[in-house]
Amino acid sequence: MPLFAQEAKDEINFAAEDAAREKEQLKSYKFSVGYRIEAGFVQDWQHSKDNSYPNTYFNGGRLGVTFDFNLPLDFTIQTGILYSLTYGSNDQHWRNVSTEDTYKQWLHHDILRHHLVVPVRATYTQKLWRKLGMYFYGGPQMQIGIAYSDYITDHLNDATRAWVQSVGVNTVSYDRYSEKQLNRFNIQLGFGIGLQWDNYRLQGGYDFGVNDLVKGSFHSWDWGWNVCFSYGIKTKSKK
Repeated sequence: MPLFAQEAKDEINFAAEDAAREKEQLKSYKFSVGYRIEAGFVQDWQHSKDNSYPNTYFNGGRLGVTFDFNLPLDFTIQTGILYSLTYGSNDQHWRNVSTEDTYKQWLHHDILRHHLVVPVRATYTQKLWRKLGMYFYGGPQMQIGIAYSDYITDHLNDATRAWVQSVGVNTVSYDRYSEKQLNRFNIQLGFGIGLQWDNYRLQGGYDFGVNDLVKGSFHSWDWGWNVCFSYGIKTKSKK
């Protein structure tokens, strides 16, 4: 009479395997610092919720160096310094009803903004395949204003120009930081996602301005998104 033997096999305990893998990562963890060269495109939206200050879109780029402090379990703290140059324009319309010439007149503004950006991001990387990974980041960044050059083209008649100047509006080119119209420091909170292949990264994110940029009774906030490419170089690890 034939006899059949059946071997019972326990179900795989995925929770235990994950815990064991994390334990092994912590055991083999070595502290290391790397740096990345980052360049990308940025678009900022300086806007006012109550229309008390002109809404303007700024387009430009940024370039700089960031530093990665590598932590266990695929987490990283990133900081650094980036230089940002953006351009925007808008038209400021006026009308002087005290004269026969009542059609709208305007001041055209061409604006160049120079900033230093200091990010402090927490990142998490998930390996997908071979050297390909996906990562997520979030955290604040400090935007420090260097110059806010407003190049003005005057399209006003003499009567309107005299009235505009009498209420303190500039009709010639000037720097808004030097005139103390704007705060130089802007704190933003951002988040983003990216892909990494070996030492190369492509990422995109959005930053929300927290503090009011305009001094006085007017209000304006700076929000924006970015797409950046970076190349990373690792340094020696330390236990």
